Amino acid sequence: MSIYVPPEFPNFRQVSHPLLLHKLTQLRKVSTPKKEFNELVQEITQLLVYEATKDLPLMTIRIKTPLESMDAPSLEGKKPVILPILRAGLGMVDGFLTHIPSARVGHVGVFRNEKTLQPEQYYFKIPKHSENRQFYICDPMLATGGSAAHTIQCLKDKGVTKITFVCLVAAPEGVKKLLHAHPDVPIFAVNLDRQLNASGYILPGLGDAGDRLFGTR
Repeated sequence: MSIYVPPEFPNFRQVSHPLLLHKLTQLRKVSTPKKEFNELVQEITQLLVYEATKDLPLMTIRIKTPLESMDAPSLEGKKPVILPILRAGLGMVDGFLTHIPSARVGHVGVFRNEKTLQPEQYYFKIPKHSENRQFYICDPMLATGGSAAHTIQCLKDKGVTKITFVCLVAAPEGVKKLLHAHPDVPIFAVNLDRQLNASGYILPGLGDAGDRLFGTR
């Protein structure tokens, strides 16, 4: 897999691989049924996780193989936390857990107030004493960036400093918002799409990822 960082967005990591690009094409199709859509979201997430977790710290532990003892690398520190933004972010959780089964899973519920257009939180749950944990916020799409920026700020208010945002596709408007609000938080995605439309949907995008995941469109 290769990583591209656009000069105008140093916080953005575009992860490129033939399998990722092919699966994203399948995901975009309006004809893709719910079951296949869910499977593709999980498969793409699994591939993204390899890059998003490449800087996790390691320590050396002593183990015994069937033939001898040896010093071997093992993840260091507290278990990382996967934090899906409800509801669409739930579709990415199993993709993370496939590779990090011991990770903790928090939840954050945020919606956009239709009058003020500002994010409003209705649920927030993370493990206690999470200050030293690595957090992976996940949402299939980074659109306006309002919910993502709010969630990151909630974590920082709790003393969390190690935060990564993982999505499938992003709009330049959302990436720019996070660059200004939280330049220290890297974003991993398969593609930087063209723009938002007047309703705040990503173009060309995926449509409403939550509706497509849960069959509520």
